[in-house]
Amino acid sequence: MTFCEKGYPSSLSYSYLEEIAKEFELQFGRDMDRVERPYAFIKFDTFIQKTKRVYLDTRTSRNIDRLKDDLHDVQQIFRSNLEEILGRGEKLETLNAHSSALRSESKKYQEKAVMLNRISMLKTYAPLVAIFLMIVIYLYWKLS
Repeated sequence: MTFCEKGYPSSLSYSYLEEIAKEFELQFGRDMDRVERPYAFIKFDTFIQKTKRVYLDTRTSRNIDRLKDDLHDVQQIFRSNLEEILGRGEKLETLNAHSSALRSESKKYQEKAVMLNRISMLKTYAPLVAIFLMIVIYLYWKLS
């Protein structure tokens, strides 16, 4: 945990803590289990103070370079996310076009099915209706 001013960049705070953690792990990582006294790592304070002086001024070239690198990383992530969103939009547009085409084709299929159903019914019942009409006309003609 670290305390800093409100205007201090949070990315530098995290970098400061990461650098201290890495160095502590390098120097004392294997000795941590064997520590018996509370202030066994007091000599690490000099590294903390040196690192603190480096990070104290946010305008040093090292800190500005870190901020630029962080900003560049954020821009890359933003670009890739934006490209993914645009790609999804294109896929949705393609899917919408396919669904519209499928809807129109299914409507045409339905219309053709109704027409074929009517033709089939006409072929089935037209001869019977024709024979029935001939019989009715014949009987009308005979009886009149």
